[in-house]
Amino acid sequence: MSRGVCPRVNCCGLLWTVLAVIFGMHLCHVDAYSCHEVRTAFQLRSVGPVHRVPETPGVDVDLLLCKHQGLSCCTRKMEESYLIAVKRETLHNIQSYSYELEHLFSGHADAFQDMFQYLLSFSQGHLSSLLEGNFPSLSRHALPHVNQLFSSLSQHLRGANVSVEAAVHQFFNNLFPLVYSQLINPGMEREVMREMDDCLRMTRQDVNPFGPHPAVMIQELVGALGAGKHLGLALTEGLEVLNATEHISLSKECVKALVKMVYCSHCRGLTLIKPCDGLCLNVMRGCLASVSELDQPWRRYTTLLEQLTNAMAKQHSMELALLGVRGHVNEALLYAQLHGPIITPTVDKVCGLSARERTGIKPTQSEVTTSSMNLSTAAPSASQPLSEQWLEKLAHLRSSLPLKPSKNNKHDLRTLSREFLIYVRRYRSFFAALPELLCERENVIGDSTCWSGDDVVESYTSRVVGNGLPAQRQNPEVKVRSADPVLVEVKDRLDRFCQETHERFPNLGQMEAWDELASGEVEEGSTDCDDEDGCQASGEGPERTSHPEVLTEGKSLGNQPGSDRLHVKPVKPTSVMVIGGSATSLRPLPWSFALLLAALCSLLTLRRP
Repeated sequence: MSRGVCPRVNCCGLLWTVLAVIFGMHLCHVDAYSCHEVRTAFQLRSVGPVHRVPETPGVDVDLLLCKHQGLSCCTRKMEESYLIAVKRETLHNIQSYSYELEHLFSGHADAFQDMFQYLLSFSQGHLSSLLEGNFPSLSRHALPHVNQLFSSLSQHLRGANVSVEAAVHQFFNNLFPLVYSQLINPGMEREVMREMDDCLRMTRQDVNPFGPHPAVMIQELVGALGAGKHLGLALTEGLEVLNATEHISLSKECVKALVKMVYCSHCRGLTLIKPCDGLCLNVMRGCLASVSELDQPWRRYTTLLEQLTNAMAKQHSMELALLGVRGHVNEALLYAQLHGPIITPTVDKVCGLSARERTGIKPTQSEVTTSSMNLSTAAPSASQPLSEQWLEKLAHLRSSLPLKPSKNNKHDLRTLSREFLIYVRRYRSFFAALPELLCERENVIGDSTCWSGDDVVESYTSRVVGNGLPAQRQNPEVKVRSADPVLVEVKDRLDRFCQETHERFPNLGQMEAWDELASGEVEEGSTDCDDEDGCQASGEGPERTSHPEVLTEGKSLGNQPGSDRLHVKPVKPTSVMVIGGSATSLRPLPWSFALLLAALCSLLTLRRP
């Protein structure tokens, strides 16, 4: 009996074993073809509701973009989510790159305005001290007119429709009655002066009591302040261009191509494979064809920024113009004193004072000479170079930008402008390089297995097209039907702005540029920077400038010599302090243990009998 039972039992056990193996293989097969990784990626990238992802792959005949033979982890609902997500992600990536440029423009616009206002305040105090110290009888009544003059200049620099020429003429018109009664004919009766005030103001330019000095002052201020004002307007124009490109509308063909490039591989469970380099360039250049059309206008615009900055800051143009106000007013007052005997009869004839009795006391020649000598030593002439003594008075100004100041804090308008131009040159080819920057963000693969939009391939074999609308006719991935009308308007507006600026400042193109910016770096020794400033570690690494790199998501947009293309440089990782010791402090530990064991062995050996 036992011999008959045992084989039967063994056969049953063998059957259960085979069934268990088959069941286990079935479980492994199901797990291998599950959509777990697709679900995880769907959730991590916030594509849409996770319940849209099936547990196991299947066949969905409703797929429009990610069709392929075999099972798929995608459904029609998932495709709809992918369309929304890829559009959102692409626009976010564009904004992340343009944010640096927006910050550069807005930050420097504020920094320039702060510098302008400081120079105006300094010049205003400079002129007020002249009047209080050398013309005390004139200063109390003249200070309100000084305040009005610099208030008008401030409004002009902030972009208001205020004429520098009109402001200076108004200042000298208001100053003439005071000069006539206090300096040329001191002691005149108030009643007489009240009757004369309006006449003197209206006839000041005809009488010309201040000689050529108001006209020279106007000429210098109009040139320097006009360039400063237009630089602010140009930065505002650039911000509007960037804002328009941030909110571009991606076409349906573009979004579909983006889904095929980014997400169709997920349908096959390939969540880690990267797009081919050529595929990404074709898709991004097709999506940004209208944006790339801004490349040439943008290059002309950045050149215009350089020219305006040179006109404003090179050779200390604006500083000299504003600091020269004191000297011009001083010379104008001395001119009026010296020519008082000629001015008085002219005023009598024009304003009808010949019949009135005047009680004026004319200043002596010795008083005029003494005043002239005192004033000539008080302020430098506007025609002379700005001395270090005057430049040091500008040293305490700080820029609101996160630009690295030099150790001695000698920032002036020239330094700020030079730093600004370095950054501007790095972004000269921003719109042409934007598709490549976006592809680098996607971590594309060029020379190994990659995703071609339809399948896994060894390399991308389709033609890679260039930038711009004409090149997209041969684009195999995206059909570009027409230009974006919004960006067409932006391009025309940018071209029009550049043209109008050159018409208003015809000599901008003839101005010599800063040679030290040719390589995109600050001239050596231009800022006093040492190891304490973090400019260069002691004894290691190549030389670095004191200016921080323009970083975007851990990447630097640098303008290399001999190339207009934006390059992405790796950023040196920051130092991280490890709790419990650093990596270098842990290296000697194995040797310490070895020595300790050797010592213990020696002790045990010595203790043995």
